[in-house]
Amino acid sequence: MTHDMWAFEKEARLNGFDAVAGIDEAGRGPLAGPVVSAAVILPDPLPVFGIRDSKKISPKKREKLFDEILRHAIAVGVGIVGPVDIDRLNILQASLLSMAISVQNLDSVPDFLLIDGTFSISFDLPQKAVPKGDSLSISIAAASIVAKVTRDRIMEKYAKEYPEFDFSKHKGYPTKAHKEAIHKHGISPIHRLSFKGVKEYCR
Repeated sequence: MTHDMWAFEKEARLNGFDAVAGIDEAGRGPLAGPVVSAAVILPDPLPVFGIRDSKKISPKKREKLFDEILRHAIAVGVGIVGPVDIDRLNILQASLLSMAISVQNLDSVPDFLLIDGTFSISFDLPQKAVPKGDSLSISIAAASIVAKVTRDRIMEKYAKEYPEFDFSKHKGYPTKAHKEAIHKHGISPIHRLSFKGVKEYCR
């Protein structure tokens, strides 16, 4: 039996909540660039099909769904925390901060939050952490797509600024090619200095 991707949203509505926002982040693992979160409030019914965990969708399909989510969502907010703050706070705290910022940036105020993962965020609203939420909740899955596409586009811009690192290919993740580029060229201003694979090159 297939899982009902609306189950968490329906449960929240049965408990009296109307505006349920799903929240997810992209970019915890890379050696460079920001961590990006999105918060999405979806209408029900939703005339968009194929929304699921962004990691299970091709880049082309993600781009298409990104546009459709933006067109049909009640509200979309994005939160971005850059490498300097990632180094200052640590990646977990930076991720949670980016999630809180994404909720703050919603045009429409939610009354309940569904958050991917096991942590709640520093926001004075009823909320539920959902492990593997991007595979279980339609709102979190939509947020995962918005966060991933937004971050990928940021890294594609950085690829033009720092062509020697080829950020458009690996998006800052620690691939063999990326590690070799760091070894050859040193680090760029968008590298995360506290991360293994980067800090060894800090002088």
